[in-house]
Amino acid sequence: MAPTQKVYVVGVGMTKFIKPRDLRDYPDMGREAAAKALLDAGITYDKVQQAAVGYCYGDSTCGQRTLYQLGMHQIPIINVNNNCSTGSTALYLARQAIEYGAADCTMALGFEKMEAGSLGSKFQDRTNPLDKT
Repeated sequence: MAPTQKVYVVGVGMTKFIKPRDLRDYPDMGREAAAKALLDAGITYDKVQQAAVGYCYGDSTCGQRTLYQLGMHQIPIINVNNNCSTGSTALYLARQAIEYGAADCTMALGFEKMEAGSLGSKFQDRTNPLDKT
């Protein structure tokens, strides 16, 4: 099936990159970025029909926790974790929904609350995906 709709990014929003993040949590940072994007696009939250929310360090429904604050309760919210490709994967999914006619307006949102130190595996009781054996 070939794409049927052209897709445009019409609004963007960001939070300030700060360290340490203990002063703010992801729901606040995500809400700020999403609200700024809606303002930049000149639309209200009820125009958004689907969202793809990207993050790596968080529980499985952080996207819902963040967007419910803005009133986005009745839309599909897809949580995306794809390591370094998380943001581009969220954007791809949001674009794809419009491109193939599943939605007219979508949101790609990303956030992260990093821990101190270098990145590492969170689960010690299973095979690490970077393990080559």
